[in-house]
Amino acid sequence: MAVTTASPPDPRTALDPTAHAWLDESTTKVAAKPAALRRLFPAARRRCGHGRLTEHWTVDEAARAVLLIALPLRGQPLADEVTLLHRHGDPAEQRAILRTLPLLDLGDLALPLVRETLRGNDTTLIEAALGPYAAAHLADAEYRQAVLKCVFCEIPLDRVSGLDSRADRELARMLADFAHERIVAGRAVPPDIRPLVLAFPDVIGGRAELQHALKEEG
Repeated sequence: MAVTTASPPDPRTALDPTAHAWLDESTTKVAAKPAALRRLFPAARRRCGHGRLTEHWTVDEAARAVLLIALPLRGQPLADEVTLLHRHGDPAEQRAILRTLPLLDLGDLALPLVRETLRGNDTTLIEAALGPYAAAHLADAEYRQAVLKCVFCEIPLDRVSGLDSRADRELARMLADFAHERIVAGRAVPPDIRPLVLAFPDVIGGRAELQHALKEEG
């Protein structure tokens, strides 16, 4: 399965000289004085633009990642700064933070941000939250619930990091039950859950309609 990449592309390749200079100067300021990020982070979209760099990163997200990585902080002080930015940020700023989590020295300290995001309904934020950081740090039960929420919210599962290694029988059972409910309601089964369920065919049990629905396009 494809996954959202952790490392951002270099935003400077898409910046004009003025924006390039702003980002370089801002990075230097943040490295010297971490509190400067609180003023510079929101300005990145206006100063650098927000066009798409790659399938997974926009220019402003990548620029904000550069600024976050420049922070000379580790552990709890870094988590406190990131949490403050997230709390006061708009969705674009929050997406940048969530995408950058795997590149920061945070351990489990950023899990509250991921959990808060997963309780919401903004699909762009949920997708950003389920990158390599969540795949590495979410507990099994939380990870399974996050995948199930993606299915409910119609977020393609190829945008969820870690499924190749973290999909297990319990997740397959949950998805099989979800698929069965869809069939009973006369609704289609999302095709991207099929390989996850069919990897553990015993979870289908004697539900012939479910078995047929999962295999007809498998």
